[in-house]
Amino acid sequence: MYELRPYQQEAVDNTLNFFRKKRSPAVIVLPTGAGKSLVIAELAKIAKGRVLVLAHVKELVEQNHLKYESYDLQAGIYSAGLNQKDSKRKVIFGSIQSVANASDSFFNDFTLLVIDECHRVGLEPDSQYAKVIKRLKLNNKRICILGLTATPYRMGLGWIYNIAHQGEMKTQELRFFKHCIYELPLEYMIKNKYLTPPVKVDIPVTSYDFSELIEGGKSYTMAQLEEVLKQQRRLTPLIIKNIVDITDSYKRQGVMIFSSTVKHAQEVMESLPKGQAQLILGETEATERDRIINAFKERAFKYLVNVSVLTTGFDAAHVDVIAILRPTESISLYQQIIGRGLRLDTGKKDCLVLDYTGMGHNIYAPEIGDKKTAPESVPVEVPCPECGFVNDFWGIVDDDGYVVEHFGRKCRGAIQKPETYEFNPCGYRFRFKICDQCSAENDITARECCRCGYTLIDPDTKLKQAKLSLNAHVLTPDSIEMLERSDKNGNPYLQVKYYDYDARYVSEMHYLNNQTSLKKFNINFLRSHTRKPELNLSIRSVGEIIKIQPQLRMPSFVIARKQGKFWKITEKIFAEEL
Repeated sequence: MYELRPYQQEAVDNTLNFFRKKRSPAVIVLPTGAGKSLVIAELAKIAKGRVLVLAHVKELVEQNHLKYESYDLQAGIYSAGLNQKDSKRKVIFGSIQSVANASDSFFNDFTLLVIDECHRVGLEPDSQYAKVIKRLKLNNKRICILGLTATPYRMGLGWIYNIAHQGEMKTQELRFFKHCIYELPLEYMIKNKYLTPPVKVDIPVTSYDFSELIEGGKSYTMAQLEEVLKQQRRLTPLIIKNIVDITDSYKRQGVMIFSSTVKHAQEVMESLPKGQAQLILGETEATERDRIINAFKERAFKYLVNVSVLTTGFDAAHVDVIAILRPTESISLYQQIIGRGLRLDTGKKDCLVLDYTGMGHNIYAPEIGDKKTAPESVPVEVPCPECGFVNDFWGIVDDDGYVVEHFGRKCRGAIQKPETYEFNPCGYRFRFKICDQCSAENDITARECCRCGYTLIDPDTKLKQAKLSLNAHVLTPDSIEMLERSDKNGNPYLQVKYYDYDARYVSEMHYLNNQTSLKKFNINFLRSHTRKPELNLSIRSVGEIIKIQPQLRMPSFVIARKQGKFWKITEKIFAEEL
């Protein structure tokens, strides 16, 4: 039989506790190598009714089934690709394609549905997953649906569930999975020696430059990727030579190379040692793919090149070099790729990670979800001043690791009712814009007011309109100067000058000599300029604001409009708004 590791038992216990109170679809997040098959085995063993375990490829169906039966448990397979259609056993491992076409009698008596690689499940009503779930619910409205994945974040969609197991509201948009009931970080697995430690090599001989594709968090097309690689084609032989040299020098056993496109993969193959490399593409015929994978596992050749087909459902424990030659859009995907080389194996001490993309992802960093606001941003932890939840945001730290600025907009914490698992989002806004009509706080990217529906002009439109106007000036600040001045009556005021690269400037003035002016200053200046907006800065004089200038930040753009003979600053646009 088998014995669960402590974290596996915790995942099982969390699942049982959740489904005793709720029947909404739930997710468990386990990194590659965490032994999800053991979690599935334990849940299937104690389930009162039948259990269906779905996967999207036959390799996963077969892999999960073999591991399940290796624990002295019996289960059936329902997969045309594996030439088996057993529908009678208590536990069935099936491919989604075959189960979607099964007869109505197949769907009787199931009480638990487990979906492996569940990040593939969406909200499309005509998808195969949706059709299978609908037919299962016709026989049992209270069926428990559990998803397992190592990557709960998808580019283009975002988080695949609403609420994390520690109470973080990942998204309030509609999702099929509502709750993540357990999540195990990759770092825990490595520190506790359940996985091989990765060793990231940060000084490869050269790297591709994908910066023009990923700037601003925008998506890119395959044609754009091909064009970038075409311009840098001369780098590929140098990169492959570096991979081969490192592999030979450190006597590595198995190398997986993740290429960007089919054409790129073929160029990679041209530079690898003859007879020591094989290529798998999405269109590689199934039997040929099986032959190549089995030969690689038997160490018949050393280099396995692929294009987006071996990030999941692949298990070759001897892999000890991961070479990344493709841009990875999210940290989750990056970690999943590296996971292919982290399984334990006899004599294996570590896995070299050779990153030739220049993107600088952190192996252990959490998935933030938002795009990077500044190139120097790193993941930082920011407690909410209202609910105390510790948020993961992009931010900037000093040499001692102290957070000097962050770009978080809204607290992601939520307060849970233990008896029902219901969550109420905190809703505290670190940064916001105020509706001119009803004074409601809105997200800085909102296009209309959340309360009254009034149209809010977005920053890009503001900039375009200002640049086209003869009575407006758009300044890109290079520096900021704060000065204490006095008017003709001797009243002190703060003058703020914004200089561009040519030393031209526009300025604004603020009085701070009574409660009304202090309130206006907080709303019009301090709220948006503070590098950590959750800090309650008690400012009472011009001298005090000048003293805390290091805690303030510059806008990305300043818009000034001509009023009579003078220019008056009317809008300021900050980095996170763009």
